[in-house]
Amino acid sequence: MLKHEDIWKTIDILAERHQLTPSGLARRAGLDPTSFNKSKRFGTDGRLRWPSTESISKVLDATGTTMEQFTGYLTSASGRSQIPEGAFPPQGSAIPLLGFAQAGAGGFFDDGGFPAGQGWDVVEFPAAPSHKAGVYALEVQGDSMMPLYRDGDVLIIDPGAQVRRGDRVVVKTREGEVMAKILMRQSARAIELTSLNPEHPNRSFDMTEVEWVARIIWASQ
Repeated sequence: MLKHEDIWKTIDILAERHQLTPSGLARRAGLDPTSFNKSKRFGTDGRLRWPSTESISKVLDATGTTMEQFTGYLTSASGRSQIPEGAFPPQGSAIPLLGFAQAGAGGFFDDGGFPAGQGWDVVEFPAAPSHKAGVYALEVQGDSMMPLYRDGDVLIIDPGAQVRRGDRVVVKTREGEVMAKILMRQSARAIELTSLNPEHPNRSFDMTEVEWVARIIWASQ
């Protein structure tokens, strides 16, 4: 069940992700700058005030956030994990690790591309002492990503990060194929990807064939 505090906390998380204040997020969405102020979250009589679906829709459009990503932030804000207890430690200095060969199998990710299920290993997050919820690592296996990534390199993935043209991304298809590519173009209908290895073909998919797209934010090279 959705909670008032969780919805507002999710909006705060979204603003922080885009290096904005709640007021700045409201402005970017074309809303009144005070729309997301803490004083607007309760009525003068103490009753709970909820953001409208129209406001949330405008925020998603303005930030390029998908509903799946918003749902992932909501899960993080509520403190409810979609990962069964004991699957892997809560993210602190360590994050979940999975090999590319395993990543195509079912049960390791939720619908938004966030880590879920059991069978994950754990690796220390090497880039910073703290990081965002949902970040995980994939270990490169084989030479299909040469010369950019080599066998054994670890890629840090942030499924909640905004994805733009030219970003290095991991894509999972609904057929279970997982690949690291460069995003060349993405629309509501299709996605075009450039291969990291020139000996491998570029790929394009109808968006109905794609389960999720997540940005690579760091690599251990």
